[in-house]
Amino acid sequence: MFATLLKKINDAKLLPKISDTERHALEAGSVWVDGQFFSGNPDFDAMMAESYPQLSAEEQAFLDGPVEELLRRVDTWALRQTRRIPDDIWQFLRENGFFGLIIPKEYGGSGFSVLGRSAVMMKTSGLGPIGTLVVIPNTLGAAELLIAYGTQTQKDKYLPGLARGEYVPCFGLTEPTAGSDAASIKAEGVVFEGEDGAPQIRMNFSKRYITLAPVANLVSLACSLHDPDNLLGKGEHPGISVVMLEKGMKGLHLGEHHLPISAFDNGTIIGEDVVVPAENIVGGADGAGQGWRMLMEQLGGGRAVSLPAGGVALTKASAAAVGPYSIVREQFGIPIGLMEGVEAKVAGIAAMAYTMESARVYVCAGVDNGNHPPVISAILKQQTTEVGQRMVTDGMDVMAGAGVMQGPNNILGAGYIGAPVSVTVEGANILTRTLMIFGQGAVRCHPYALPTLNAIQNDDVPAFRKAILGWLGHSAMNFLRGVVRGLTRGRTVRSPVSGETAQYFRKLGWAASRFAFLTDLAMFLIGGKLKQRGKLSGRFADALSWMLFGLTTLRRFEAEGARKEDLPVVHWALRYSLLQIQQAFEGIYANFDVPVLGWLMRYPGRFWLRINPLSTGPGDRMDRAVAAAIQAPGEQYERIALAGLGNPGAEEPGMGRLLHAWRLVSAAQEATLKVKKALHKKQISAPSLIEALDPAVEAGVIDSEDADRIRDAERARLDAIQVDTFDKETYYRDAQEPDTGASPSLPRAANQ
Repeated sequence: MFATLLKKINDAKLLPKISDTERHALEAGSVWVDGQFFSGNPDFDAMMAESYPQLSAEEQAFLDGPVEELLRRVDTWALRQTRRIPDDIWQFLRENGFFGLIIPKEYGGSGFSVLGRSAVMMKTSGLGPIGTLVVIPNTLGAAELLIAYGTQTQKDKYLPGLARGEYVPCFGLTEPTAGSDAASIKAEGVVFEGEDGAPQIRMNFSKRYITLAPVANLVSLACSLHDPDNLLGKGEHPGISVVMLEKGMKGLHLGEHHLPISAFDNGTIIGEDVVVPAENIVGGADGAGQGWRMLMEQLGGGRAVSLPAGGVALTKASAAAVGPYSIVREQFGIPIGLMEGVEAKVAGIAAMAYTMESARVYVCAGVDNGNHPPVISAILKQQTTEVGQRMVTDGMDVMAGAGVMQGPNNILGAGYIGAPVSVTVEGANILTRTLMIFGQGAVRCHPYALPTLNAIQNDDVPAFRKAILGWLGHSAMNFLRGVVRGLTRGRTVRSPVSGETAQYFRKLGWAASRFAFLTDLAMFLIGGKLKQRGKLSGRFADALSWMLFGLTTLRRFEAEGARKEDLPVVHWALRYSLLQIQQAFEGIYANFDVPVLGWLMRYPGRFWLRINPLSTGPGDRMDRAVAAAIQAPGEQYERIALAGLGNPGAEEPGMGRLLHAWRLVSAAQEATLKVKKALHKKQISAPSLIEALDPAVEAGVIDSEDADRIRDAERARLDAIQVDTFDKETYYRDAQEPDTGASPSLPRAANQ
């Protein structure tokens, strides 16, 4: 029976043929907690046992020392105008090891953990092109590839120079016709025998959107390798390979800039008959044709580092700014943060800052522990950058005019402008959500999908029988689990904790059972067409993403001691996460277009979902306590919002000025309320708060120290809500300054 079924499946070509590049993508990295959700019965004890660590003493010292000093040195407003990183900053970065965070100590680097590197990237993300200059050498590119796959000769040659910043790297992948579909690159390398008898590669290529290309002197470039005489022993077409190129090679052109909307060094790499030794292939001759596998394996963990660090930083920066601003800024005689419309925005930003940071720490720790989960990393990249974009938009809404007027005192404007860059790069989020997360997860993370697929492609009847029977049993069990958990609202799910948060483990377990069964339905009934059903796949991706965020939020809460004051934030965040899952399920039910079952899901099924929901979201009454978490100075504000972003001084524009005013206003709050209450009861009479202070002292409402405290607070408040102005000469730019083509006095790298 199984042999006949297998033959019919192959004859009918019900499943698409998996190419080598697709197989590398599917098999790259590892399955982690994502596999628990696809199982339909997640082991929350194991998931909560995953580490949620602090930084090492060395990493924390680096953040508190060199990184903090870097923040003080950089004039971010001037940098946005000139777009040129000053020479002294280049030198500071080199001298303090910013280029070698990823490189092992034996090669002169710091050997920081993934979490440590992520923390540095988060803290420097607001520095525009300087933040980018820190990210690229310490993420996917020359150093990471050489550490994992390079020959010893390559490591000895390049890693010490990369650690010292003598080599400035860039990674050449994207082309005009190969963006998210990176496997379709046209860059070509043809192997031939050199005059000395050693194999050489003649390369021709046109790359674009390459970050740091204009200032780089070391390029790791992906190309399709062609070896007509099989000199490398890998056949005529070894496939995608990564080749190391150095600035100065004949035919290699670097230096032209693109102009990203948040300006940073990004440009083109052109190669015309560039000839390099075959030993420049990363990994040597053995690395020929292994480039795609290398990229997929490193992206499995790498996507969890740089862009999520920036996305989380944007959410935390929004929280750090809008909490204080919503108290400092008053309208109609009260802080705007006490108005319900503003309060709702502040609460959402606070909860998302808590949740996104929990995901960053949890996933980075997982990678440090040896996991390389491509699906989880893709979720983190897609969701943290999009949540960051939404939160900074909400923050701009709260800050209103102060948000949209540019200048040194604008806190969120640069992040708002640059947010689309993170959404776009390293795999556009549209495709990451609608193709990669569920498309890869459904095959890679499902306990039976990949074994079944391999059995079909290999025409292996015994393996097919074992896989398909296991899959059917898995589906039947999840159907039964889903029914029971739906009827009991998850009460049959075992929670690893007691108390108020136990309900959320039960609901996540309930959601996982439904998710796993719906996954099986989609794979059985839609099959290979899921590739074209991006909208449906996107909803599955949303459900998986918010199950993950629910888990990481709960893990953070427990790791930080289950603080009672954090419970309002956790309740809000979990109800919001469950609402996102609920809405994803409703969308799947409404658009599951198959005969008969589709109608049942669309009407009676969706009706059942709505009368028995996972969550209806956070209630209005919850907003006040959550917003308050970031509206009052103290440890909770520092932990949720400001931690990891830097500590600006009171004299610094923008954030420093705002925090100074907020702390004074908060310290004077009790005395201010006494004066306002006396005015309201007509114990004293005055046209304004300031003019009421002397009568209030005379009437014994407050003492003279209170009055001085209020005066200081009001002066600081008025200063903090001011925006920048410019004279005509500064504002108008009728003509651009001529570009003389002169290079900066300090060489950018060793061979420039």
